[in-house]
Amino acid sequence: MTEVLLDVRNLSRRFDVSKPWLNRKLEGLPKTYVNAVDDVSFTVNRGETFALVGESGSGKSTIARLIVGLLRPTAGEIFFDGQSLSRGLEGAQARRLRRRFQMIFQDPLASLNPRWHVTDIIAEPLRVFERGMGERDRRLRVGELLTLVGLSPEDGVKFPHQFSGGQRQRIAIARALAARPDFIVCDEPTSALDVSVQAQILNLMKDLQREFGLTYVFISHNLQVVRHMADQIGVLYLGRLAEVNAAPVLFDRPRHPYTRMLLDAVPDIDMTGRQRKRVEGEIPSPLNPPPGCTFHPRCPLADARCRVEVPRLITGVACHAVEEGRAPWAPMPVPA
Repeated sequence: MTEVLLDVRNLSRRFDVSKPWLNRKLEGLPKTYVNAVDDVSFTVNRGETFALVGESGSGKSTIARLIVGLLRPTAGEIFFDGQSLSRGLEGAQARRLRRRFQMIFQDPLASLNPRWHVTDIIAEPLRVFERGMGERDRRLRVGELLTLVGLSPEDGVKFPHQFSGGQRQRIAIARALAARPDFIVCDEPTSALDVSVQAQILNLMKDLQREFGLTYVFISHNLQVVRHMADQIGVLYLGRLAEVNAAPVLFDRPRHPYTRMLLDAVPDIDMTGRQRKRVEGEIPSPLNPPPGCTFHPRCPLADARCRVEVPRLITGVACHAVEEGRAPWAPMPVPA
């Protein structure tokens, strides 16, 4: 039996992107809002990796920040191990709950304090969550963490700028592990790294997951990286989930037209000579999204219903064509 650790229910986040008040008054303009995340629901099982993929502007990083509490949701609820994060982070159990999840950011140089030594950076969670730990024990723990991520305890006296990009990301991983969390949100942790360094970091993260039973939410636009890391995958398009499925199933039998479009854009030597559907059009502006299914301007199966009615996520896919059996590659299963 799998145990759900993270349960995201009908999550939405709206941002006010209006012009300043005086400009709006002079120009007679109303307030402008953008729905960065729109009614997203998914679950993450303990010890597994759930990946969120999609083009830039699809809402991946916003969801990551909502999960860890850097942003507040406009609507919806997030439950971590059965506890509501919106209530738990403000109650008496806030510290106990907060230490159980951490975040690894996309740019390690921007997320590490350039004025601090590496020892102080990694020890910061220990000062917050292990207040009874002495200075000597903290430094010993930092040395253990540096060794764990493939660095040397002697590296603790250096500053972040003295390391390569891959080494800085290892430092960020060590900091995330300092409080002994069981859940980590990884927001594009390898996108700024060379391919060979990416492989090292991804393998390190998988090794740490097996050793400590970690649960990941992995944010990425790189489908090859996701294929290597994920157990479950959610495909985002303009703030909504288009498809959710187990990683092997999604790559072998994608059902949503957008998922198929993304996979057809991935270079694959095994597909040489096979006809592909090239990526057409661009993702619409979230300030003025199309009505109905937001993917319909780019979808080869769109009809009148797609242009007016928002599809619901049914059996892991949000597509009227799949629901109606119009997608030749993905007949809708008959409910039991």
